[in-house]
Amino acid sequence: MKALTDVRNVYVHAPFCARRCCYCDFAVEVDRRPDSAEWLAAVRTELEWVEGSGTVSLAPSLETLYVGGGTPSLLDPRRVAELAGVFGHSTRTPGFEWTVEANPESFTGRVARRWAEGGVNRVSFGVQSFSRAALRWMGRLHSADDADVAVETARAAGISNLSIDLIFGLPAAVSRDWKGDLEHALTLRAPHISLYGLTVEKGTPLARAVGERRVTPCGESRYREEYLLAAETLARAGYEHYELSNFALPGFASRHNTACWQGAPYLGLGNGAHSYAGGRRWWNERGWAVYRDQVIRTGSGLSGEETPGPRQARLEGVWLALRTRKGLRAAGLDAVASSVADRWKTRGLAERKDGAVHLTPKGWLLLDALTLELDAALERSDPEGPVGPPGASGPVDGGGPREIFKYPGVRHETM
Repeated sequence: MKALTDVRNVYVHAPFCARRCCYCDFAVEVDRRPDSAEWLAAVRTELEWVEGSGTVSLAPSLETLYVGGGTPSLLDPRRVAELAGVFGHSTRTPGFEWTVEANPESFTGRVARRWAEGGVNRVSFGVQSFSRAALRWMGRLHSADDADVAVETARAAGISNLSIDLIFGLPAAVSRDWKGDLEHALTLRAPHISLYGLTVEKGTPLARAVGERRVTPCGESRYREEYLLAAETLARAGYEHYELSNFALPGFASRHNTACWQGAPYLGLGNGAHSYAGGRRWWNERGWAVYRDQVIRTGSGLSGEETPGPRQARLEGVWLALRTRKGLRAAGLDAVASSVADRWKTRGLAERKDGAVHLTPKGWLLLDALTLELDAALERSDPEGPVGPPGASGPVDGGGPREIFKYPGVRHETM
């Protein structure tokens, strides 16, 4: 693999969970008391192999570090803090963003203090709902009160850059007040909120229940209504809808995810983690035990790699650009593609301003279909022409309205 330099964005996977939620298909390992030292040693060894093999070279100073899972707050907080030593002085530069995911029930004062002392300055909480019935149905282990306490615990430790996740589109049979969840979330004053539309993933308990007709998924109409209600409610409260699934108060957008949506190189460490640089993608073994044993033997967690061709890169570039508020540069569109965007505008699915095409919330609900429509128009006029951000190959672990495209590697936020 060609040597690469100046990778400034890193994702580290912590796969451990106390329980697997009914909808989850992430690379997780059910373990309430994981061996945190073993996890840290594996990450350190893999990083040494990556740099020693010439696969990538980290920049002298990182811009972002994102620790996702799984449930990183299950780990010994000292080991999470020790990641600063693994990456060296690069984690202490001005403007550096270090996000760690947490579940409310395992985020204690000790965890918060240790993380803050180590340099963590952003926490993403997997709240999902404030409804007791909804939390029970999903298999979550926390209560609404736990979520409230976790947010205040983070602030007491000096971490004020906080994100909370909410899931919409639950089955109608689940007792849940979506409007009430949004209003409760706003009382927490977290500067970042992520939304996830529930999807039925193969191999999950939820998929089996749907297949056996024990659960009826949310209908498209209510799914749409809940997404649009959230977009309207959060915008009215001052949040910018800066990406299909993410909302932030001014200055609090996720810098890690934003960099990757814009095609910046990133390195993924840990089982199931993905990396992208120089037009290539590679990924690690998905299972924790397989990954760990391979790293012990060889230093590498690598499972596979690919180099997207021009057509695939363009398709991904369009998809990534349209999913963000920054939009797709109109200068990259010919007359045929431009007319497609004009039709979207007429239907209320897009806006054209500042030299770009921006999808509206109604358009984001149709992101995949619109991406394919525009790509088809571009293919007719220029089969290999570039469109969208350079190096587009985006990292997304689920999230948002029901998407076809799934590019793993960098987190949307907690699940």
